Amino acid sequence: MDGTQDIAREALDATLVLTLGYRGAGFSGFAEQEGQRTVAGELRRALETFLRRPVSLVCAGRTDAGVHAIGQVVSVPVTHEEREGLSAHRILVALGALTPDDLSVREVRAAPRGFSARFDALERRYRYRIVEGAEPALLHDFAWWHPRALDVEAMAKAAPALLGERDFKSFCRASSAEGKPTRRNVHAVRVQRRHEMGERVIAIDIAASSFLHTMVRSIVGSLALVGEGAREPEWLEEVVRACDRRAAGPTAPARGLTFQVVRYPTGLIEPWERV
Repeated sequence: MDGTQDIAREALDATLVLTLGYRGAGFSGFAEQEGQRTVAGELRRALETFLRRPVSLVCAGRTDAGVHAIGQVVSVPVTHEEREGLSAHRILVALGALTPDDLSVREVRAAPRGFSARFDALERRYRYRIVEGAEPALLHDFAWWHPRALDVEAMAKAAPALLGERDFKSFCRASSAEGKPTRRNVHAVRVQRRHEMGERVIAIDIAASSFLHTMVRSIVGSLALVGEGAREPEWLEEVVRACDRRAAGPTAPARGLTFQVVRYPTGLIEPWERV
């Protein structure tokens, strides 16, 4: 249902743009689902309490249950009075008080009327974390623990098979791909070792114009097979060409995935406070 139905559409002359972070373990994903605790549900309740009216919100990308975010973007149409009368500080403080502690509003910005966090996005970026060897301590809830060592060089050698505009049906949940376009444009894939919070991490960074359902986690599961030595790096190209989910590796656990950032055209989003 359109949450703006009780407000004349012409009165909604600007867009509130929120950047969110959340710990995914306590949510059944971003999208609202009846009887489930979701990011959108919690945010909507907070916004409607604060603005004292129904709201309509759109996100840059619907994350699955258990997936985290540090740079999710949400757009909310607002009235002229709300745009002019509310400060960024007031919005941050109010939403901080009205949202649970596993959901954080990190930034408040503005965009023109009609802006969509989803449709105006040029690129989304995700990071997947794998911890090898000893069970992780501080990153336990934010990484896939893989007890055996992985060959990062082999994984990096396989990654270019994913670049460019390809059909990624092999990496999409079969039920979600039924009758829908599965071509996507992957801009970058990087596999590297890092140290984060005292842990040795394999970070897999993937940037694309948009993603299919479970696409990143299916790619990670396939790269892990290469890292284990169960598949050669060249195998990943065969998986892409197969256009069959059964050809790819398993879906990596949700807890290792974080929605990092969304990129928009320069100048489209501006600071909330007018200079």
